[in-house]
Amino acid sequence: MVTTLADLIGVLDAAYPPKLAESWDSVGLVCGDPDDEVTRVLFAVDATAAVVEEAIDWRAQALVVHHPLLLRGVDTVAADTAKGALLHRLIRSGCALFTAHTNADSADPGVSDALAAAIGLTVTGPLDPKPTAAVDNWVVQVPRTHSDAVLGALFAAGAGGAGSYHECALRVPGVGQFRPMPGADPAIGAIGELQRVEEDRIEVIAPPAARAAVLAALRAAHPYEDPAYHVTERAALPSGLGIGRVGVLPEPEPLRDFTARVTAALPTTVWGVRAAGDPDRVIERVAVCGGAGDSYLSTAARLGVDAYLTSDLRHHPVDEHLRTGGPALIDAAHWATEFPWCAQAEGIVAAALPELETRVSTLRTDPWTVGAVD
Repeated sequence: MVTTLADLIGVLDAAYPPKLAESWDSVGLVCGDPDDEVTRVLFAVDATAAVVEEAIDWRAQALVVHHPLLLRGVDTVAADTAKGALLHRLIRSGCALFTAHTNADSADPGVSDALAAAIGLTVTGPLDPKPTAAVDNWVVQVPRTHSDAVLGALFAAGAGGAGSYHECALRVPGVGQFRPMPGADPAIGAIGELQRVEEDRIEVIAPPAARAAVLAALRAAHPYEDPAYHVTERAALPSGLGIGRVGVLPEPEPLRDFTARVTAALPTTVWGVRAAGDPDRVIERVAVCGGAGDSYLSTAARLGVDAYLTSDLRHHPVDEHLRTGGPALIDAAHWATEFPWCAQAEGIVAAALPELETRVSTLRTDPWTVGAVD
């Protein structure tokens, strides 16, 4: 059986749904024909020149990376430009390029889950959770003789879905009553007379985007001139999706030991690992955010964690954060905090498409090359 690039994209999009990407982001297929056969896939954080050469030398048909090569708008990918040259090399060699960026950050599991696992955290939830998808709850009163017909119409209009289940509904028997007044055209009963009817109270859920279709289906299938119904939208609730993760260590330990733990768990870089806070502070509950996470300093403080691990922290925000009594901070290299994701993505693809040959690039794409002189 031939595995195509489209098959690979399907697995990656299921694991890291594109809808989770931030509005400013650029994710998905950058180059490549979805109908092409794929036998080898290389995973990396960045599509640098060295990583592209590794993919081509290994005869990979797909390179899957975290950071977008074309994040900002461009008006040329000419071969005499740095990024254009990489794309030309990939296309000529028959190697596709695919990116999973902020959609991989927010997925469950995602980038920060891989980081948390690397340092031994048991994850309890996201640092900044995304709300659950909006959903409508429809409550409809239907004569029992027409319940099946109305339900069928609602299902056909897009109602009644709940995850992997379809045609979901609640039916509660009861007795409805109404008195038609002059000007009405009742399907049951007569003008001025109180009418009691055995009815079902039907409840179904539907996406808000289907409101018009569901309402039209309800009116078309319901026998009454003016059907009784009510629609409410579920309040936005936190989900397991979102940026960063919060977790707990197996045992409490001082900040100096926790910093050593992080150093041992992540790949070595010139940037290294550094901590801000009392070295003896006891660390047990930890927030992590793979990549640049200084915008979540206040979120970590509000959650009351003992430490926050991320990258690209700056002097003034760190100083102000510590002055307000926030958690200890651990700053590691951007690339190092996201590198564990490569093995996660490889594992997901290998489990879904075992016929593929997969590999994680061990090339360090962290841009810093020279450290302090001893």
